[in-house]
Amino acid sequence: MSLKEQFGKDVLLTGWGHSRFGKLTDETLESLIVQVATEAIANAGIEPGQIDEIYLGQFNSGMMPLAFPSSLALQVSPDLANVAATRVENACASGSAAFQQGTKSLLAGTAKTVLVIGAEKMTHAGADVVGAALLGADYDMAGQASSTGFTGLFADVAKHYEKRYGSVSDVLGTIAAKNHRNGVDNTHAQLRKDLGEEFCRTVSDKNPMVADPLRRTDCSPVSDGAAAVVLSTSPTGGATAPVRLAGFGHANDFFPAERRDPTAFAATRMSWQRALAMAGVGLEDLDFAEVHDCFTIAELLMYEAMGLTEPGQGARAVTEGWVSKDGKLPINVSGGLKAKGHPVGATGVSQHVIAAMQLTGTAGDMQLGRARRAGVQNMGGVGIANYVSVLEAA
Repeated sequence: MSLKEQFGKDVLLTGWGHSRFGKLTDETLESLIVQVATEAIANAGIEPGQIDEIYLGQFNSGMMPLAFPSSLALQVSPDLANVAATRVENACASGSAAFQQGTKSLLAGTAKTVLVIGAEKMTHAGADVVGAALLGADYDMAGQASSTGFTGLFADVAKHYEKRYGSVSDVLGTIAAKNHRNGVDNTHAQLRKDLGEEFCRTVSDKNPMVADPLRRTDCSPVSDGAAAVVLSTSPTGGATAPVRLAGFGHANDFFPAERRDPTAFAATRMSWQRALAMAGVGLEDLDFAEVHDCFTIAELLMYEAMGLTEPGQGARAVTEGWVSKDGKLPINVSGGLKAKGHPVGATGVSQHVIAAMQLTGTAGDMQLGRARRAGVQNMGGVGIANYVSVLEAA
């Protein structure tokens, strides 16, 4: 049973916009929001006054003083005056949380056209400010001093994984190299350089150990950026064909680390199961996926949580080429968070936009030969808030 069969209506991605990701010193949060919202509305072939509701995904958590940005999208046009606008926050999954809130407005019948935006400005803040903000997404470390920040939390996950299944250092380097190689073809990406496996696997002055066993190349960068998508219940006559949301899933895990298996990502697995079940498809029916690789160990665990491999066997997916651009399930053809960048509130919306580009044949040098159905997975915290979408070419 698909989403349309379950709810009696379509949810279509009818237009989208995406900024460059990186250190955008000439941009503000407002200018990024206005840029991508304007682009998405134009791409959808609609007028601003046709927007019924706006959802803005943004984490912030102290990275900038402005903590109430929901009305910034109204700067696009006077015709957006009095449109309902809400900021949505769920750590690094804020973008997908906003996407699902917009989806539910359409399904509830309270809106026919929704503008969803994800945006974040991070690079202006000092490393200590960014680190403290991100640690606010962890039950045990929020407000605590840490020299390694969230990298240390995922390094602990990697250590637990190594104790259970063996060393992952080389395979993490291979994942990093894959995503850097893919990022070269993404004009929106922050890091567009093929670093090679040897560099990514080796600790050096240019690739230091951040938190053992995670090197710099195992970590996504601090980024600025934004993305936007228009959701509608019917085609809007936009510049490109619409993309259909076939299914979605959301699952949260317990917050205290002691209540979770650090290598299982159980709620991530459940979010995949819910989305695939709603779409009425299996993993084998997907042509590609964009997943949340904030750290390379996270991507490795995604292979297992989504059911691509059994627990402890995730290395096979990358070493045997399954997840490469020419593999049976290409993953993070965009470069992922690792190379594309990770402006946290923007990430989930960006993943949906990148998938929509692939499904409409408008992904440029990133374009896959076959792209009819995609999985999108976005995560907040260490496997805490988990969102998955299944998208299809309409």
